[in-house]
Amino acid sequence: MARMPGATWRPVPNCTKGGQESVRGVVLHIMQGTLDGSDSWFRNPKAQASAHFGVGKDGRIFQWVDTADRAWAQAAGNRSWLSIEHEGHAGEELTEKQLAATARIVAWAHAKHGVPLQLADSPEGRGVGWHGMGGEAWGGHTGCPGTPIKNQRAAIIKAAGGSSTGKPAYEPFPGASFFKPGRRSPIIAAMHKRLVAEGCNKYASSANADVWGSGDERSYAAWQRHLGYAGTAADGIPGPTSWVKLRVPNV
Repeated sequence: MARMPGATWRPVPNCTKGGQESVRGVVLHIMQGTLDGSDSWFRNPKAQASAHFGVGKDGRIFQWVDTADRAWAQAAGNRSWLSIEHEGHAGEELTEKQLAATARIVAWAHAKHGVPLQLADSPEGRGVGWHGMGGEAWGGHTGCPGTPIKNQRAAIIKAAGGSSTGKPAYEPFPGASFFKPGRRSPIIAAMHKRLVAEGCNKYASSANADVWGSGDERSYAAWQRHLGYAGTAADGIPGPTSWVKLRVPNV
């Protein structure tokens, strides 16, 4: 079970118990009404609707559905995204208290479920998204929650502890297959600089080179040994755990 500390627990019947298959991120919605009105509606079995969280203009936070369970907020997006409804109407901005409360939920989802502190603009993304990004598969609500709230997502992410641009502070792991001989990328140049800072860039030809070369596996293996990898585990091939710990700046 996952219930957010500080949120008022208001369980509703409209949900699928144990149905949350993954958490790619959180989806922002607008209620087209009030927090208390939505609270009442989600208790009506005929509504066939719910959300994980609701945020009032005064900053109150209701949690209606445990994040282990699937809320009924964005159709095909329900299985892999958490949902936050906001008191108000499309075209309105979140109040300062609403924005701060939403940032608290995002920060909690980041700590509890690994939601990246970054913008998401498609169902294939991860981070802080919005209802309309799912198109017809998510119910066709392309105007939800409205442009003003969409534009406040970077401020929400910053308040939750992320970058003010809405981009991740550190480069996400690009996958082991990315690191092939001759691959050129600013990501590799940024990686070299971090290996230098950690005292592990002993074999690469240049600290500023943007190409993955023959010495890079040995340099990365030195970083893996620095982390405590032993034997064949220090193979010089970047993996998600060692990459996250290297903290390569976002490029």
